Amino acid sequence: MTTAGPQPGQPVVFRNATVLTMDDSRTVLTGADVLTDSERIAAVGPNLEVPEGTAEIDATGGIVMPGMIDTHRHMWQTAMRGYGADWTLTQYFVYYYLTWGKKFRPEDYYAGNLLSAIEAIDAGVTTSVDWSHGLQTTEYADAAVDALEAVPGRFVLAYGNIHQGAWEWATTPEFRDFYNRRIDGKGDMLGFQIAFDLPGVEGFPEKAAFDVARDLGVAVTTHAGVFNVTSDVGINQMYDGGYMVPGTIYVHAATLSADSYHKIAATGGFASISTESECNAGQGYSPTWKLRRYGIPVSLSTDTSVWWSGDLFSAMRATLNADRAMEHFEAHASGAGVTNHILRAEDVVDYATRGGAKALGLDSVVGSVEAGKKADLVLIKNDNSPVSFPVLQPYGHVVFQAGRGDVHTVLVDGKVVKYDHKLVGVDLDHAKSAIESTIEYLKAEHGPEEWDKGMHPEIPEHETLANPYTYREDVSAWKESE
Repeated sequence: MTTAGPQPGQPVVFRNATVLTMDDSRTVLTGADVLTDSERIAAVGPNLEVPEGTAEIDATGGIVMPGMIDTHRHMWQTAMRGYGADWTLTQYFVYYYLTWGKKFRPEDYYAGNLLSAIEAIDAGVTTSVDWSHGLQTTEYADAAVDALEAVPGRFVLAYGNIHQGAWEWATTPEFRDFYNRRIDGKGDMLGFQIAFDLPGVEGFPEKAAFDVARDLGVAVTTHAGVFNVTSDVGINQMYDGGYMVPGTIYVHAATLSADSYHKIAATGGFASISTESECNAGQGYSPTWKLRRYGIPVSLSTDTSVWWSGDLFSAMRATLNADRAMEHFEAHASGAGVTNHILRAEDVVDYATRGGAKALGLDSVVGSVEAGKKADLVLIKNDNSPVSFPVLQPYGHVVFQAGRGDVHTVLVDGKVVKYDHKLVGVDLDHAKSAIESTIEYLKAEHGPEEWDKGMHPEIPEHETLANPYTYREDVSAWKESE
């Protein structure tokens, strides 16, 4: 057994960890080991005997959990990280759907996807859905997949094109050729979905895209229940046409009727919740508090780094906060208080791991720490942080105390992709260079004034109430005289 950093092909054992298995019973093990072979989890338990030459990772004081799973991330937009921090959803639509999004080139998709894929595994997100909804041609799709295949993570390409109707691009010979060339037969390391929205167009032209998905045997993912954009009309079209099938993912799902929620639950649908997005952009209040009433299973997602965090620690925390805030709000409206919370820390950890695996049809492959499953694993451990101890309630520690800087080791498909807080087998300099080229191009296309304007939308007029307790104009001087 070796104690140095793991080498390619070595079996790995995590020693003396708190293990969040996320199995059906949500078993928590303390002082336990997790052994992996070249691809799968070989054993879980205390004091495991391991093969000669196994790389040992001391997980004392740390938490081993399944790799996290992001079911909706517009990876191509990551080159513009933080650019739209003050946008509304309308400003996002105008920028990407109507104006500047059309300017992106295939190489810009490559750059954004590459950086997003790297930041995902760095944060312990071992599976990411690339909701790639600006693929103007298959040349763009090839660039997107090139980037995903350059990073040692597990990915799902959700193919979309906001610049055409889904019934146009999904039915072309080029689209099917792309699927056959780049996706078919790739196994569980590169999955595929068809991504498009239903604004309720008369005649239901999206039917043609659903038929393509059915013919290929792939799932559909759609932004549903987005305020004033996608409504119950689209859900009814899907249901009446027989296209609400198990494995369909409804992103946001924030503003639907009770009837639509019942239809999603009854047909085996899943929700992908992006709480930072819903609470910032205005799709509708993050709906986990409603979804549990209808029995709709939940996964988590980060949406886009143009605004928000690219890690699921932030998503878990925001989701738990938003759910509990609504719980208190509803109780206070009736003059009551909340004695016990319904949604718990362990629930949002489940959303971020097992929930994502189930939504993507990968539950038999990843999502829990169980022998036989693929070794997509995360060790949260940071001996240099005063916040790393004590670990008393491990679920609460993951949700409220930990962050991407505490991700010590990440395995994907049994391969070590991060160790001792450093990425392994990733060319970050290449990603930086690609991003710099994209930013240089976009700045030139915008021009300095337009580029700056896009980051600083106008602040609307708002009322400031007169304060009846203002005794002097210079309040600071008044306080100093007291």
